[in-house]
Amino acid sequence: MSQQDAPKTPPPAASQKKPKGCLLKIIIWIALIAAVAFGVHLVMSGKGDAKKAGRGAGGPITITTATAKKGDIGVYIDSIGTVTPVYTASIFSQVTGVVVAVNFQEGQTVKKGDPLIDIDDRQYQATLLQAQGLLERDQNLMAQAQMDLERYRAAWARNAVSKQILDDQEKLVLQNEGTVKNDQGTVQFDQIQVDYCHIKAPIAGRVGLRLVDPGNLVTAGSSSNSGNPLVVITQIQPITTVFTIPEDNIDQVQAQLLKDSKLAVDVFDRSAQKKIATGEMVALDNQVDTTTGTVKIRSVFPNDDNALFPNQFVNTRLLVETLKDVTLIPSATIQQNGQISFVYVVQNDTVSVRNIKPGVTDNGLTQVEGINPGDVVADSSFDKLQDKSKITVASDKPPADGGHKPGGKGS
Repeated sequence: MSQQDAPKTPPPAASQKKPKGCLLKIIIWIALIAAVAFGVHLVMSGKGDAKKAGRGAGGPITITTATAKKGDIGVYIDSIGTVTPVYTASIFSQVTGVVVAVNFQEGQTVKKGDPLIDIDDRQYQATLLQAQGLLERDQNLMAQAQMDLERYRAAWARNAVSKQILDDQEKLVLQNEGTVKNDQGTVQFDQIQVDYCHIKAPIAGRVGLRLVDPGNLVTAGSSSNSGNPLVVITQIQPITTVFTIPEDNIDQVQAQLLKDSKLAVDVFDRSAQKKIATGEMVALDNQVDTTTGTVKIRSVFPNDDNALFPNQFVNTRLLVETLKDVTLIPSATIQQNGQISFVYVVQNDTVSVRNIKPGVTDNGLTQVEGINPGDVVADSSFDKLQDKSKITVASDKPPADGGHKPGGKGS
């Protein structure tokens, strides 16, 4: 075989270059994957340790506690209402005349019978005087006829006059009596017209803004037709509030009314934060409003401090009944797991989960079933607690940790 036909062998360096490069890349990738896996392991391990430490694996959890107690709690119905005066008097003129005096200050509190407005009464006084004169004349005519009747009776007893003359005189006396009665009615009517000129307060209360001034002409009936009274008086003490309750609560309220119970009503301001007054329920309406499914209730308040103002919007709380000797815990200690309510009960530096049945809630306390008075429950650090967690009780409540979940069932 010639030198030209001999097989050609590649150089050694060229044949080894490719396998070494692939091996290096594989090693690098394996190293990178190992590094990432190690990093993920460290991160997950750190989270697990932190979680365990947070749940007490690293030590007891510091909490504050509350103790269940036996006590009384009210069952309330909350609603919105309007302050409504017991009486509101819109006073109109009953006669025509010129206003000569306004005897009140705007916003003044008046008593029943206090003078309010005077209208010029001179023409009515003159008419009254005429009626009184006619009455006096006819009374004297009647007296004369009665004297003649007595004479005729005496004469007829002696057969000095006929029976016809006596009968005519008796009827004449009756005619005069009728005339006198007519005159008396006229006098009374004219006296009333004079009295209408001097308007007095029909009720005790507070007057509104002045609507007429001296010199204004007022006419009988025209003010009432136009809807413009001379003055408006609103009774302030006592005063009432009208509010509504759902028809589902009617039986609950009726049961108390049948016992002649006095149901207390508390009134709060628009924000429902400040208590304004306390009164009692006085009436339940006789029908349900079909458009809202509610029934109206009226409650009365002494309002000695004038805290309630007519037509004021208020929030109301009707105390239907008071539950006696029930178990109470702070509402903030109750936790929720779906539809299940539970608390963490503290025993021997350990907490255990106990399901409860919450009931009425009022003023931060909830009536519950499932624990006993005297049981100690956790009141903080709920995000760290679980069943059988070790705990230590702090003297002060720790800062908010985001796990504080108020629970409980409203009234």
